[in-house]
Amino acid sequence: MKFAISDSVRYIGVDDTTIDLFESQYPVPEGVSYNSYLILDEKTVLMDTVDKRGMKAWEDNLVSELNGRDLDYVVVQHMEPDHAGSLARLLELYPEVTVVGNSKTFVMIEQFFDSITIKNTLIVKEGDSLSTGSHNLNFVMAPMVHWPEVMVTYESTEKILFSADGFGKFGALSLTSGETDWACEARRYYFNIVGKYGAPVQTLLKKAAALDIRTICPLHGPVLSDNLGYYIDLYNTWSSYKPESTGVFVAYASIHGNTAKAAEQFAQILRDKGEEKVVVTDLSRCDIAEAVEDAFRYDRMVLAAASYDAGVFPVMQDFLHHLQSKAYQNRKVALIENGSWAPTAAKTMRGILDSMKNITVIEPVVTIKSTLKEKDIPQLEDLADTLISAR
Repeated sequence: MKFAISDSVRYIGVDDTTIDLFESQYPVPEGVSYNSYLILDEKTVLMDTVDKRGMKAWEDNLVSELNGRDLDYVVVQHMEPDHAGSLARLLELYPEVTVVGNSKTFVMIEQFFDSITIKNTLIVKEGDSLSTGSHNLNFVMAPMVHWPEVMVTYESTEKILFSADGFGKFGALSLTSGETDWACEARRYYFNIVGKYGAPVQTLLKKAAALDIRTICPLHGPVLSDNLGYYIDLYNTWSSYKPESTGVFVAYASIHGNTAKAAEQFAQILRDKGEEKVVVTDLSRCDIAEAVEDAFRYDRMVLAAASYDAGVFPVMQDFLHHLQSKAYQNRKVALIENGSWAPTAAKTMRGILDSMKNITVIEPVVTIKSTLKEKDIPQLEDLADTLISAR
């Protein structure tokens, strides 16, 4: 795929519509894009390469857009293989190109490529710049967004921020509607890939606030040019670990369906009492990345799980460990457990929640024995009242 961002800045990235799991764990039914950009000035500059899966199409785009010109620079903003995977091939095509990166970039290049020959290098640090003629590239270090070598680049003439993995989203550009449906898959992408690193993202946002940005060019997803405040505000909310929306996310882990019935009943009680947004997910059958997304999106969460092997049903434990690894925090959580002889789910879930920052467990914890009965409904009613008042 090729298109002009401006007279001198071209998109030469590629869509991957055959990949099933991004990073071998996240379902991407609408694929993913590997974005690469070319600046045509007195000097030519390539902003990142692409995953090997798209290398041939990307190479064709690059050669076509250069139209016989040499490539002077390649800026390596992020060394993850979905962005730097074609670097060795680039150096075969243009052996005299100057590779631009920070000191950590070149350490990782040696790690990822067993034998690679780089004739010309330019090591940059925070505040350094590179003039290519009428364009000026300013380098901003962004360590741990979400790898230690990450940097972003601000082009001051056209006011473009090349944002590395920041502001990226799942979805091939040819299969999605671009900016109009950005938030859903950008949210799932952010919390599952970048989510742990809220503090570094906040640091980068503070640096970006000092720049006059008119266009954002991420390494996945559409080029952003309209209503940039919307995207930046969402990133600020997400990286601050604040709830984005008022609502209740009910996640259940049920063995034989009895805990599922209790969770669905509780969700209906919440709706009947006036809770406008209630989202219910079966952790055994959902995309766990979407469950993580919803846990971060809403201000309250309900965990309903069966006891299992003196602990909790494994899919719930797995979900909680995902939240733990992504620094889940600043939320109110209610617990519903099921057990036939010695309920242990709530104790196990609370133990994991206690390791997270600023999590309030809503009382009362509801315990049901094997199946939900009429006598259990008052407990669910009380829990619903408390959860609603905790908004």
